Amino acid sequence: MATTMWYSSTEALPWSRKSTGGAEKAESVLTVGSERKQTMDGFGGCFNELGFIALGNLPEAERAQVLHDLFHPEGEQRFSICRLPIGASDYASQWYSLNETDGDLAMEHFSIERDKQYLIPYIKEALALNPELKLFASPWSPPTWMKSPKAYNYGTLRWEKEILEAYALYFVKFVQAYREEGITIHQIHVQNEVVADQKFPSCVWTGEQLREFIRDYLGPAFARHGLDTEIWLGTINAAEPWDEWMKKKAQDHDAYAHTVLSDPEAYKYITGVGYQWAGKYTIQRTVSSYPELKYMQTENECGDGENTWFYAKYVFNLYQHYLANGVNAYIYWNMALEPKGRSTWGWEQNAMITIDPAEHKAIRNPEYYVMKHYSHFVPPSSQRLSLKGPWTGNATAFATPAGDTVIVIANPFKEARTIAIACGAEQVSFTLEAESFNTIVYQG
Repeated sequence: MATTMWYSSTEALPWSRKSTGGAEKAESVLTVGSERKQTMDGFGGCFNELGFIALGNLPEAERAQVLHDLFHPEGEQRFSICRLPIGASDYASQWYSLNETDGDLAMEHFSIERDKQYLIPYIKEALALNPELKLFASPWSPPTWMKSPKAYNYGTLRWEKEILEAYALYFVKFVQAYREEGITIHQIHVQNEVVADQKFPSCVWTGEQLREFIRDYLGPAFARHGLDTEIWLGTINAAEPWDEWMKKKAQDHDAYAHTVLSDPEAYKYITGVGYQWAGKYTIQRTVSSYPELKYMQTENECGDGENTWFYAKYVFNLYQHYLANGVNAYIYWNMALEPKGRSTWGWEQNAMITIDPAEHKAIRNPEYYVMKHYSHFVPPSSQRLSLKGPWTGNATAFATPAGDTVIVIANPFKEARTIAIACGAEQVSFTLEAESFNTIVYQG
């Protein structure tokens, strides 16, 4: 009989070790199948300036422990793939790009000096704990002089040949500059939230523009400079309209992913597709149409800064949805923030960890434990397994490289429920506490 570990989280008691056996009269059976689905690249979060600033409020020993818990392969979260912005995200302390010299088409004034203040030290501390950590990057906005109107927020990229060539070179310079810092950028995602015309740094793209830019400019530029950095079609936040004028246009799988990927010359440069927010409505069609590509949930929906158990239950269902629809990685947004998680544009957002600058302590929020229920026992190269039974919609199963079977399951109900899990030749009953998240590991 395989050794079984079981960890459960409730609002009152997160990450509690439970004893197996003794449960009576299971109401139904969840059967773990042998069919193997996608291979996991892992879990992670985003490096942002305000997160690094928040970490600075901790005493050195506690700060080191938080970073260890996030990134070390034997820590709590064991992150293996993380995101960073190219220039300012909306969680930068100030908005900036990596070249604000108007008309510098040759990128002679390109610089990552600003990144050396916050982002690069943050990333280097993570890499010191996990040198195998993979990184992907995307801009929230191009340099303002490349946009119409000339501003970080709102607007579109100027569609002139010399601007498109210069913007492709901007990405090349970014990868090269980080490499000189000893940091490998494994993936480039062309634009954060391609349909977000927002008051924070943003830039709207159509599917046709993404196709042309990747096919005629970015892909060839990477090839000319010998870069092996992957190009991803992301991050796509369609199909939900964000602005009144967008409501007149289709924004689903056909408008973005299929428009780009159905072009053979664009397709040849693309490794995967990144979806977030309203992209959840589209991912199933894209995975079904292009199963050979990789997929990622690139930004967890970030809530309202209250960090409630109620919202954590919603977030658990996002993990469930994206994993069931084939993503190879799931990325949280801000790993750490000060209380309320206020951005530079006023929105308050959740974080895995809240760091109170007055109390100088780290508080692990409910969504920290949602992530841990997946990331702690599901390393890269794990494969999702098929499931059968009425609780399939609340559960995900994985086979790990070490030969373990991991089941992550939620009880969404306000009362305890007893279910049996059939895994191989074994069938064991578990009484899942009300409104709980659970991870069950069959070792060997």
